[in-house]
Amino acid sequence: MNMFSSTLRNEYLEDLEKDPVDLLVIGGGITGAGIALDAQLRGLKTGLIEMQDFAAGTSSRSTKLVHGGLRYLKQFEIKLVAEVGKERAIVYENAPHVTTPVWMMLPIYKNGTFGRYSTSLGLKVYDFLAGVKKSERRRMLNKRDTISRESLLREEGLIGSGVYVEYRTDDARLTLEVMKEAVSRGVTAVNYTKAEQLIYKDGKLVGVEVIDQLKGIRKTIYAKKIVNATGPWVDGLREKDRSKKGKYLHLTKGVHLVIDSSRFPLKEAVYFDTPFDDGRMMFAIPRDGKTYVGTTDTNYKGAIHAPRMTIDDRDYILNATNYMFPSLHLTEADVEASWAGLRPLIHEEGKDPSEISRKDEIFVSESGLITIAGGKLTGYRKMAESIVDLVLKQLYGSQSIPKTTTDKVALSGGDVGGSVRFESYVTEKTVEGQELGLTKQEASKVVKRYGTNSEFIFKMMKEDGEEAKAFDLSLEVYATLRYAIEHEMAVTLTDYFNRRTGSLLFDIDWVERWKEPVKRYMATKLEWTNAEQEKYEKELNQSIKEAVLPLLGE
Repeated sequence: MNMFSSTLRNEYLEDLEKDPVDLLVIGGGITGAGIALDAQLRGLKTGLIEMQDFAAGTSSRSTKLVHGGLRYLKQFEIKLVAEVGKERAIVYENAPHVTTPVWMMLPIYKNGTFGRYSTSLGLKVYDFLAGVKKSERRRMLNKRDTISRESLLREEGLIGSGVYVEYRTDDARLTLEVMKEAVSRGVTAVNYTKAEQLIYKDGKLVGVEVIDQLKGIRKTIYAKKIVNATGPWVDGLREKDRSKKGKYLHLTKGVHLVIDSSRFPLKEAVYFDTPFDDGRMMFAIPRDGKTYVGTTDTNYKGAIHAPRMTIDDRDYILNATNYMFPSLHLTEADVEASWAGLRPLIHEEGKDPSEISRKDEIFVSESGLITIAGGKLTGYRKMAESIVDLVLKQLYGSQSIPKTTTDKVALSGGDVGGSVRFESYVTEKTVEGQELGLTKQEASKVVKRYGTNSEFIFKMMKEDGEEAKAFDLSLEVYATLRYAIEHEMAVTLTDYFNRRTGSLLFDIDWVERWKEPVKRYMATKLEWTNAEQEKYEKELNQSIKEAVLPLLGE
């Protein structure tokens, strides 16, 4: 398999400086990764830079659903519902290891947002628009069956429920798998590389001066076309280009809390009204022995790179959760972790945050900078298609351009023969992992997280597993860490514990258990100085603190 290694970052940057590309994508979230993959598949020599880690922004801070957006049906955004509904099925087929169908319950209460008739009709229309397969179409339940299915629900005023299928995902890992597939097709992608200055010739944008955020080295990258896919940062790049005119971003913040299932033993994912008469709805979703609940939707003016949960955010979610699930009596002590993400929406005058459209929009400046703003995780592939169509037309005129094929391309780790084969693949490979010395739980976790790439991880265990002992690492941690460094460009401790494994959010005890030996291994393999070791350890400890403790004000 192609290397995508932290140890080769300098070489990748030198390659980008030495050989101009057809397309340079600025931004390593899901949108940028999708554009890079599509562009490379359609014959464009493509490079990508990201000033943080891949997916470090919005693409690791969502509700972690590849979903059809039922709430947008309420806003009569029919086209958006139809498009993203179909897209989620494509993502599932192409990456079943990072996409899991889950039944979502929409409880119906007297005077709630959705009545029984409107819920039944809405879900039926949703099924039709989204092209939902027969086995996953909506079902309507009475009160008794609703409580039988999820006994934690508030019974007062409950009429019944509708249940429908949504797709839970690991947003950061989905982004990584798109990125890795792009790299395997020839894209040169580098994280921790900031676009510092734009370079022009005769008024047209021709390149970017970048700074390697790890080494402080400056490089110059030239490209025929440059795309700004930086999510919440798009206006900053437009300002550098002096093209921030007319429409601009409206940032809103969404917060989620993680609670152990011993305190929140939710059986069914639930989409429910908040009790505050603010028109908001929230998700409660079980995942790997935890339940996470959110999201808030508030206007945001703070630092873009570091959105945090506040006390108000935490209390809002806890109060809403305790109202809907009254037997829980959750307190702040039950919150194990949290995350906050920013939605880069396109400003619409006079609208409440939750009413602003999630539609994407493309801006083309006089210098030629192409910016993609807005949009949703689920729609990343269609957004990429629109951008690459535009780039190809600009480069080659209106003559016939190749159509996208990304709907048929299995992502890295997802080539198991489609979603129907995934469960049997997990069963088969879990046995293989156990034979190497993993517990059944460890083996299953590796296969479900990495899909077909688990075969490379098992190969590392088999051939070099003895090295784990030298660093006091378990076989699982050793192989997944080495894989993260060599094939997923993990550069820091937080890269591994957050975006490569998700453990910073869903298993903080595991992070505490392994952070010292992981630091020793990464320090050795990446030749960290003492100062770098201290820096990355401090950064991880700060990330743990931010996940657990609220910001006192904002």
